[in-house]
Amino acid sequence: MAKKRKIRIHKLFLISIGSLFLTGISLFIFVYLLSFVLGPPELANDQNTILYSNSGEIIGEQHGGENREWVNLKDMSEAVIQATVAIEDRNFYEHHGFDIKRIFGALLKDIQTWSLKEGASTLTQQYARNLYLSHEKTWLRKMKEAFYTVRLEMFYSKDKILEGYLNTIYYGHGAYGIESASNLFFDTSSKQLTLAQASMLAGIPKGPTYYSPLNDSKRAEDRQKQILQAMYQQGKITEMEYKQAAQAKLVYKKSNAQEKERVGPYFQDFVIKEAADLLNMEVEGIRSGGYQIHTTLQKDHQLLLEEQINHAITPTSEVQAGALAMNPNTGGIIAMVGGRNYQESSFNRTVQAKRQPGSSFKPFLYYAALENGYKPNTMLPSKPTTFQLANGETYQPSNYNGYYANKEITLAQALALSDNIYAVKTNLFVGPKTLVETAREFGITSKLPEVPSLALGSAAVSMKEMVTGYSMLANGGYKIDAHSISKIIDHNGKTVYKHKSEKKNQILDQRKTFILTHLMTGMFDHELDGYMPVTGSTITDQLNRHYAGKSGSTNSDSWMIGFSPSIATGIWIGYDDNRKIEKVAEERYAKEIWADFMQKSHENLPNETFSVPSGVIGVPVDPTTGKRATPYCNTSRVMFFEKGTEPHEYCTEHFHHNQEDKDVKREDKSIVEKIFDLFD
Repeated sequence: MAKKRKIRIHKLFLISIGSLFLTGISLFIFVYLLSFVLGPPELANDQNTILYSNSGEIIGEQHGGENREWVNLKDMSEAVIQATVAIEDRNFYEHHGFDIKRIFGALLKDIQTWSLKEGASTLTQQYARNLYLSHEKTWLRKMKEAFYTVRLEMFYSKDKILEGYLNTIYYGHGAYGIESASNLFFDTSSKQLTLAQASMLAGIPKGPTYYSPLNDSKRAEDRQKQILQAMYQQGKITEMEYKQAAQAKLVYKKSNAQEKERVGPYFQDFVIKEAADLLNMEVEGIRSGGYQIHTTLQKDHQLLLEEQINHAITPTSEVQAGALAMNPNTGGIIAMVGGRNYQESSFNRTVQAKRQPGSSFKPFLYYAALENGYKPNTMLPSKPTTFQLANGETYQPSNYNGYYANKEITLAQALALSDNIYAVKTNLFVGPKTLVETAREFGITSKLPEVPSLALGSAAVSMKEMVTGYSMLANGGYKIDAHSISKIIDHNGKTVYKHKSEKKNQILDQRKTFILTHLMTGMFDHELDGYMPVTGSTITDQLNRHYAGKSGSTNSDSWMIGFSPSIATGIWIGYDDNRKIEKVAEERYAKEIWADFMQKSHENLPNETFSVPSGVIGVPVDPTTGKRATPYCNTSRVMFFEKGTEPHEYCTEHFHHNQEDKDVKREDKSIVEKIFDLFD
């Protein structure tokens, strides 16, 4: 009985295998018959990805005819042909569109990881994808790719397919095809490429940004040597040729006139990367996919920001700049500058670099302080202080230029003067962990150590994070998503992505947000107490409307971030190698650029003020005592408080000091109290 059961199972197994085999054969025959009936696919690829500003004006074309020069295979250097085949598809001339061994190996890994990360695409498959399909990683796309691969192999010669591939593949920096790449990188034709040059270019398509020698020479050279080694092992070059090419010193073309005409090149790179993330595609697929990408960029603001940076920084200076302007109500990026010269370096210092923000980090600290009992008139002494930490260590911060008030100062003064002693005392009071948690509420995602010095901006963060955080103050405490794309339309005219304005999510307390914002306007006063210069006093005369902001500086970084209700802008100045900023003029660049940009970008906007929320009251306060100011006080400043927390005691320190008649002094005080009671 058991033997019969085994025989039956064996027969069922053979029948199943046979059915699968017949199904496979039938499917194979069907695909090839259908491919034959449909005929050769069109090889032309006219898909261009176009970028638009927020007003609908074209700001960039990622796949234009001027970036593609078609050349015949016979007019290309043999070296570039051999290098490409060696690294991308060594069995290209042997298979019929599919490398079965590589496919099964990649398929096994995909099944093990339940993903589509492993690639085994032949040159024909890559060409089919570039011509007809998106680069999204789905099984349906891979099936379509296989179908087009069969049709290409059925109706076109290997040389024709290879020629098409080399003329359409993306080499980065706006160059499609080997001829454009040869001109871009080496200022020569593809026919004149040396083995060293050809092997360098052959390595780029795998990751145009990652392997471009203009972006990372070390990584590109390692990839080049890998290709040369593959060519040598496959017998395409001799050992002598391998060594000479590996040791050759390559000289790259210094500039590209076409790229100089691009509007916001750093912004455009950011847009393409964001689009790739949104559509779950590769960057190369976005660039050559025929998309229409509508962005948040305001062209006039972009050109203005670039102009202000170029105007302010001396041409001979080696300092770099990063700048970002954002609509604080939507999170839309309206202008971005990632460096002073895109042709020399496409590294985006606004989103890719992380630097210490210095005192520009303090607003996050003082929001935490307001949540933990602080008020604008909370007073702490400003004098040289050595802090004894819980772990037994000591910490002795200092103020800029060694300046201390040497007396008690208010929170309002501490923020305007950027007093470090006040900040560290506050951080130790609220707790470094609380500061980290608060910074997270403001959208700071970078690693933040729970240490006293975090109050002084000792952690590395990006400009994008900082401007996003300040924008939340500008919009009253609502969460925003910093973004550069409003809509994406594919080559068929279908909208495949549209940015949704999120429902307003109140993250920060509206009253405390306004109180902090008003405190941050204090950095633009001329002085405090009639003699203490505030950090923004050097640009105060350039400003003709209300702004809130905070500057920050370290030995190697200079920041200025500030906002109106309509625009939040951050400027960073520093050296890529973190060397110390020695020149005073270079320290001032950030504030000067920020002030000029903000003023000119607001010329056609209404003169807005920050709206006072309900439950908040403003009272004149004497900054010396932190009490309500009287007509006898030398100076006073309106400070805002949550109702019920405002000071009720009046300053008596500045009354006319008639020591012989205390009754008069008492009478004066009674009169002043009555006067101010009228305004309560």
